[in-house]
Amino acid sequence: MKQKREKIRILKLLKYVLMGFVAVLGLVCLYYRSISAPGLRRSDEESSGSDRSDPVLGGFARSRDFDDLFEDQEFNPEVPKSIPICDMKYSELIPCLDRNLIYQLKLKPNLTLMEHYERHCPPPDRRYNCLVPPPKGYKIPIRWPASRDEVWKANIPHTHLAEEKSDQHWMVVNGEKINFPGGGTHFHNGADKYIVALSRMLKFPSDKLHNGGNIRNVLDVGCGVASFGAYLLSHDIIAMSLAPNDVHENQIQFALERGIPSTLGVLGTKRLPYPSRSFELAHCSRCRIDWLQRDGILLLELDRLLRPGGYFVYSSPEAYAHDAENRRIWNAMYDLLRRMCWRVVSKKDQTVIWAKPLSNSCYLKRSPGTRPPLCSSDDDPDLTWSVPMKACISPYSAKMHQEKGNGLVPWPKRLTAGSPRLEDIGVSPEEFHQDTSIWQARVNDYWKQMKSVVQKNSFRNVMDMNSNLGGFAAALKDKDVWVMNVAPAHMSARLKIIYDRGLIGTVHDWCEAFSTYPRTYDLLHAWKVFSEIEEQGCGVEDLLIEMDRMLRPDGFVIIRDKSSVINHVRKFVTALRNCGMRRLLQFDLLLTVKHVGCT
Repeated sequence: MKQKREKIRILKLLKYVLMGFVAVLGLVCLYYRSISAPGLRRSDEESSGSDRSDPVLGGFARSRDFDDLFEDQEFNPEVPKSIPICDMKYSELIPCLDRNLIYQLKLKPNLTLMEHYERHCPPPDRRYNCLVPPPKGYKIPIRWPASRDEVWKANIPHTHLAEEKSDQHWMVVNGEKINFPGGGTHFHNGADKYIVALSRMLKFPSDKLHNGGNIRNVLDVGCGVASFGAYLLSHDIIAMSLAPNDVHENQIQFALERGIPSTLGVLGTKRLPYPSRSFELAHCSRCRIDWLQRDGILLLELDRLLRPGGYFVYSSPEAYAHDAENRRIWNAMYDLLRRMCWRVVSKKDQTVIWAKPLSNSCYLKRSPGTRPPLCSSDDDPDLTWSVPMKACISPYSAKMHQEKGNGLVPWPKRLTAGSPRLEDIGVSPEEFHQDTSIWQARVNDYWKQMKSVVQKNSFRNVMDMNSNLGGFAAALKDKDVWVMNVAPAHMSARLKIIYDRGLIGTVHDWCEAFSTYPRTYDLLHAWKVFSEIEEQGCGVEDLLIEMDRMLRPDGFVIIRDKSSVINHVRKFVTALRNCGMRRLLQFDLLLTVKHVGCT
């Protein structure tokens, strides 16, 4: 008995020694961080001490409950000791784009309207509460920029496209790798030459499609493996390359594996999850879309997304073939776009380029009853989450009509210049610039903490899960990365500021799975995401499993939130250590890295 009491005493002593060590370490880090970012204020929402606060949307906790550091699953029965691994047949699972679920739930989507390619999320009782495994033989992805031209075949073991599109040079199987020569359906000789040809058609200076920084955001519809978007990057243009999870096996998975900005999506019945006036140019190269259906509703969706004077580049047989059917489609499409006030600015070989009007003047001159009609004044063109498309034209505001343009400065100045649409969301230019400065300091701080564990070129595909005004992405401007800025559905209006900065992003509800293949992002940044889903009554464990699904092996997660949330999330991360994320570092944020060797 005496020996037992002595053992307990020693264990308690060791506990207090460890607690003291952690406390000292925390104070040292506090001192280091205070001198490395003197202009950045933080607060502890749970502290009874000072009243300091983070100037960006609320507090940010630094202190830690040291007793909590020694808790584990033994004392937290509500936290699972481990999360099981899914069956290998789910290695490419996309929960909300799982067509098997449509059959299981006996849904009846309209196939002609592409509803079967739209999101259909499983109810809570049908969620996969397991970690999605990589395919057999999976390797850490080839790093950018080499990945633009080659990926490991084992990571995406699908070669159907290489055979089907062999004459168009989409991709070529070469031993253990798949190569991407840069071809496409209407640019067999390479996307680089095709882009130069488009620049010449538009008579832009020096054959540069960016036109002095005035073209920055492009929407590539039916993008294939996104070679067009890949080669636009050298022109200082970023494309949202869009395609559904259809018969062209895994085309978006290939694009993301290559490190090219892209996402799963379809022009079906719902608005695309982007605000109005987001893109200077939309592109369709044989995208196989029936633009005439439902009174031209799909072209009207492009109209909503294009900025004043924006271009629609259309490379397809309808633009050049002389058979009766293609002539019929061309004439009907030309007539529809004329009634939408678009005009042909160039037509050559296989391509025609239209331009959207700069103001409402043309709309006001149309005869009464002309279709398509203008949208009603109570329609908000920036509402997009699960909002049906509308067969009407979104007119410009009185201010935009008068100014005849979008009021944006050329790229890259627009990255840090205040958007004219800040006023729409009630943010002043001063608040915008303060947000930019704060996130620059925070990102510098992240890099200092991560430099000992991050290898060169570790990151290419980055996601900011709660993007606010895009300050996190803007702070990465000197890194060779691209950022998918995600605006929560209830804050979707802020996404237009991100597009006005020359960045890209999407709207999403984190109570549901994201529309991407597994293993497609190198770094996830979660600022206040867990706080927000808890307020909505959604589960921390579900979100962590989803984040693990999106994250590439050897990828990182930064979780920035209140201390109570951090401590709660940390307990669940322990359950992911064997085959998912394991904790590396925790001060006032949680940094985790996904394990490589899970099978």
